[in-house]
Amino acid sequence: MSLPERKKVYTYEDYLNWPDEQRIEIINGQVYSHTLPPRIHQEISGAIGYQFFNYLKDKKCKVYFARLGVRLPSGNEKSDKEIKTVVEPDIIVVCDKSKLDDQGCKGAPDLIVEITSPSTARIDKVEKFNLYEKHGVKEYWIVEPEVKLVTVFLLQENGKYGRPEVYTEEDKIKVSIFEDLVIDLKDVFNY
Repeated sequence: MSLPERKKVYTYEDYLNWPDEQRIEIINGQVYSHTLPPRIHQEISGAIGYQFFNYLKDKKCKVYFARLGVRLPSGNEKSDKEIKTVVEPDIIVVCDKSKLDDQGCKGAPDLIVEITSPSTARIDKVEKFNLYEKHGVKEYWIVEPEVKLVTVFLLQENGKYGRPEVYTEEDKIKVSIFEDLVIDLKDVFNY
């Protein structure tokens, strides 16, 4: 199947019918296709994910990696197939197991990490930022490999992300949704 056209509104039903080798996300019914991420993207994802995995090993929250679909319903769909937003974040942490099913996650994860590339930076910093804020993702990280920076947004009581915290490769990030988890960026940007 070829890439979808941009002329219509797409749903989760369309997403389910695309070939597995195509990395496609749908945001508000619009299609965003992605190229295969570079090797360094995988290294960063693994380094961050490893630290989350070790911490969460015996806890109720779980960490998942891309290509796990996250469906973000608007609330007026009659079935899952009508959902118009399905994204595949690089890393998600989910603490509410009722959001998990065989297809992935339905509803906002507690934490999302997106690793940017030149082709995804605008989507991660604008489209997904607004999307994750709207759906109540408590903590959103944007990792920029080219400059070795991590920007962390925390959801405030007013439902908006507050002023971001920016970290460099020499820093450690205290994960706000957990009491005692710290991610060491020296291990993440060790390339």
